[in-house]
Amino acid sequence: MRLQLALNVRDLDEAVAYYTKLFATEPHKRRPGYANFAIETPPLKLVLFENPDAPERLNHLGVEVFESEQVEAAAQRLRQTGILAEVEEDTVCCHARQDKVWSDEPQGLRWEWYRITDDQPEPADVPQSKGSGDEETGTTNSCCA
Repeated sequence: MRLQLALNVRDLDEAVAYYTKLFATEPHKRRPGYANFAIETPPLKLVLFENPDAPERLNHLGVEVFESEQVEAAAQRLRQTGILAEVEEDTVCCHARQDKVWSDEPQGLRWEWYRITDDQPEPADVPQSKGSGDEETGTTNSCCA
C-alpha cells in the first residue's frame, strides 16, 4: 500500500524534471499532459496532471493497494460509515485500468482507494480528453477526480 498525491501542474516538463531530482527516480509513466512516479521510499504514487489554469494545485489524494480484497474492504468500510461517494469497477483512468472507490471529505477534497488491474490498457480504451481541465474544480475531466 502507498499513498497517492495527485497534483495539477502548470508545466509538466518542468514538474517532471523537479520531481525526478527530488525523489531520485524517473517517472513510471509519461503521457501527453500526464506523468506518474511510483516511488519506493517514501512509498508514494505521485501523479502530475498538466492543468495550467487549475485554481488549486492539489487535484486529489488516494491510497493505492495491490489486492482486490483491499479495495472491497475499503468500499465496505466507507459504506458502513456513510462516506462512500462512488464505486468504479474496471474503469480506465490515468492511463491504467482500475477498480476504485471514492470518498468526498467534508471540505471538498476527493480521496480514492484503488487497485491497478492493467497498467498498459489498449490505446482505444484510454479516454481522449486527457489534459482538459474543469475550471470550477481544478480537476482534470479525463480521470481520477
